[in-house]
Amino acid sequence: MGRSSMRGEGTRPRGRHDGPPGDGTGVASGGRPGRSGHGRRERPAPPEGGQGGAGPNRRTRRATKGGRRRILRWAASVLALLILGTGGAGYVYYKHLNGNLRKEDLTLGDKQMADHKANAAGQTPLNILLIGSDARDSTANQKLGGAKETFGGTPLADVQMLLHLSADRSNISVISMPRDTMLKMPKCTDPDSGKVYPASTVDVQTNESLGRGGPGCTVAAWYELTGITIDHFMMIDFAGVVSMADAIGGVPVCVDANVYSHTGDGKGSGLKLEEGTTSVKGEQALQWLRTRYGFEDNTDLGRTKAQHQYLNSMVRELRKGTKLTDPGKLMDLAEAATSALTVDKGLDTVKKLYDLAEELKKAPTDRITMTTMPNVYGTGQFSGRVYPKPEEAEQVFRMVREDIPLDGKASKRKTPVAKDQAAPAAEIAVSVRNATSTDALGPARGRASTVKELLTDAGFARATVDAQNVEAADRTGVLYPSADMEGDAQAVAKALGIPASQVKKSADVSGIVLAVGADWREDGAYPAKAAEEKTPDSANPLNGADEKACMHVNPGFTW
Repeated sequence: MGRSSMRGEGTRPRGRHDGPPGDGTGVASGGRPGRSGHGRRERPAPPEGGQGGAGPNRRTRRATKGGRRRILRWAASVLALLILGTGGAGYVYYKHLNGNLRKEDLTLGDKQMADHKANAAGQTPLNILLIGSDARDSTANQKLGGAKETFGGTPLADVQMLLHLSADRSNISVISMPRDTMLKMPKCTDPDSGKVYPASTVDVQTNESLGRGGPGCTVAAWYELTGITIDHFMMIDFAGVVSMADAIGGVPVCVDANVYSHTGDGKGSGLKLEEGTTSVKGEQALQWLRTRYGFEDNTDLGRTKAQHQYLNSMVRELRKGTKLTDPGKLMDLAEAATSALTVDKGLDTVKKLYDLAEELKKAPTDRITMTTMPNVYGTGQFSGRVYPKPEEAEQVFRMVREDIPLDGKASKRKTPVAKDQAAPAAEIAVSVRNATSTDALGPARGRASTVKELLTDAGFARATVDAQNVEAADRTGVLYPSADMEGDAQAVAKALGIPASQVKKSADVSGIVLAVGADWREDGAYPAKAAEEKTPDSANPLNGADEKACMHVNPGFTW
């Protein structure tokens, strides 16, 4: 299926290294996340000519103008990491664009991903894995990627970014996983050959997942590590990045000193820029996205930060609406995008990509947050690799799983006072569940009974234990079915010191339910601090509206 990937230089488990001109990384710079089907139907092109052969009639002219308006509306709707389709080009061209897209299975793992839980408004989030591949499987990729000894080799997923669009479409969070991250690989089955790659018994570098059957194994590896349900993936290779960057046009990037990414032994991306802001496109954009030697500490972590800056800048440029107002340029971009991407089978048409773009554009630029998975360096033979940082990486993963914005704005927002007034505590019926089990541990014994006694002591005489429902929950929460019970639910939370943000409306309950989560496995008062909704500083969050971001140049690579 033409799988591709992107690689950077440096030590690898299989001893691969890059040669000129690049230090290899891919960029998942095009994503059109989301789900298909928002009730739109394809419209056939309007007929030519009018009645009586006197040229286009008014209906035709209106349809033609409507087509132009649709194209321009599409341009305005493009979000960072999205590749634009073209909507007014006619059915034949539409089918052509659909044929350009390469499609593969979403996941190759044998662990079924959990369904999303809807919020009170019935909305669900969208999670899209963006993959940059380093394949040297074509003349164009070989020219751009260098490293002749790797030509035709197994591709690596050297860029991996998870894009999360919140259920209410108010914000976007992105988590990058460094390509040097070590983790356990899940069992994957190649859908073409049927070859089974058994689960690894030792830690493996994350970018090797792509060579275990395709991008669906990268998806499976992410799910295994994070527990985040992934709805779609998009993958792009070297040549795809260049064609997309050319079609998009220049994107401004900044360095705090002159930089030349080049070493005496031929490593480096070849990027050469003067201090300040430069608009990059085409091959120079690829160089920026692949630069390792020359940024920060010459590691993949600095390169990830540079990718975040580029993508945020690209969002801002596209949202200005000045780059893609020409229908011809839009068609060039649609051609480049569909030819460059490999997507999962749930994104098999341009229309589905467009519908998803419509969802993504709802999040404003200043609510986009780019982060890197908190990590620590390994030791011994893995000293050049990184591992997820205990607790802090899980904090980021949990926030995404629970649809908590990484920009922290939700936690700062005051919870509205319930319109429903709470009944006296003695009259409120509360069902308490033991939801404390985790993947590693079973439910903590007696937690529902213990917390039920705390409620009884607080005056909730009608508190009972639900021993039948023990569905696991990471965090303790109070659920209620309808607005007329919201006040009662908040009263329960207040009595136990549970944050009001953890009181949620749910269609899965018929009364007030207190689910004692894995964050309250021990006796005592509820540890509210354990549920703090804050992105760790180690995730290096970058806001999408930050126009002052500038890459720090390593002193050894200035000129």
